[in-house]
Amino acid sequence: MTVTFTLRALRPLAVALLIVSCLPSPGVAQAPNAPPRRTPSYEQLQEKTNAWTVGLAAGLIEGAPLRFAAELARVVDDGPNMQVLPIVTRGPTDNVNALLYLRGVDLAIINSDSLDEYKVQMPDVRRHVMYLLNLFPSELHIFVRPEIQSLKDLAGKKVNFNTPGTAAAYSGPLIFSRLGIDIDKQFIPHPLALQQMRKGEMAAVIFITSKPVDAFIKGQWEPGFRFLPLGYDSKFEDYYLPATLEASDYPSLIKPGERVATIAVPTALVAYNWPVGSNRYQRLSRFVDLMFSRIDKLQVQGFAPQWKAINLAATVPGLTRSPAAQEWLDRQGRKTPVSQ
Repeated sequence: MTVTFTLRALRPLAVALLIVSCLPSPGVAQAPNAPPRRTPSYEQLQEKTNAWTVGLAAGLIEGAPLRFAAELARVVDDGPNMQVLPIVTRGPTDNVNALLYLRGVDLAIINSDSLDEYKVQMPDVRRHVMYLLNLFPSELHIFVRPEIQSLKDLAGKKVNFNTPGTAAAYSGPLIFSRLGIDIDKQFIPHPLALQQMRKGEMAAVIFITSKPVDAFIKGQWEPGFRFLPLGYDSKFEDYYLPATLEASDYPSLIKPGERVATIAVPTALVAYNWPVGSNRYQRLSRFVDLMFSRIDKLQVQGFAPQWKAINLAATVPGLTRSPAAQEWLDRQGRKTPVSQ
């Protein structure tokens, strides 16, 4: 079930403000023959409230994307001129469905490889889903027991991908399928899986999230527990990016000067490809104007630190940039070149 965050307690105040905005200003006399101003009807208030509201499918309530959505909604909020409603969903992989089929959803936070499952059922999905912003990379962490020396050693062994709905539960098996390694896939909470690893009951755990991960920083691990490398090659060019794990990320697990090659799953803010000039496109365009022009407000203390690394011009593998976002970048390019 999808749940929408709405500030129900503030609705009476919002309605009151809308009514007041339609009343004569204090001290301004109406013309003697002017018809009396009418209080707006319920339908008029409803239309005005919804005119510049967009729905954003975010993700699980405990996930990082929901925090991003909430912070974005705070900064982009422009009263009656723009309101963003973050929506709790089953996870980033379900957000594509929400964007395509759920009424009232204009935006979504997704992992780039979420589109892979649509290759057969909806081959033209990229015509419907366009990206606005490359939010942050989620690095692949392949954490293994001491006896595991290579990826091939994991064949037939228990490997945990966290609970359904998480990035690891979707992208992890997909990545191993591309590698051609048949494993015994497990989907239990990572804290439980890490306990099983210590006892030798689980060979590996797969995390797909922004580094560093607290479990690897705060946990005490015996010698031999480590991250396996995964090189970036043509198998991953469609949706993924090259990445590394370093000693500065995990000083107790990676020696100074060493780097563990891996890949990253881009997490992107995407929009439905509404026809240019339509009402929904106009809402999207206004959202883009407010978000891009206020991005610096998200890059201060108190907001998620990943905002500081945002590059408005960064691309997303496998997706096309929304015309609304491209138009904004083009306008800024004519004024001041945008950093590439």
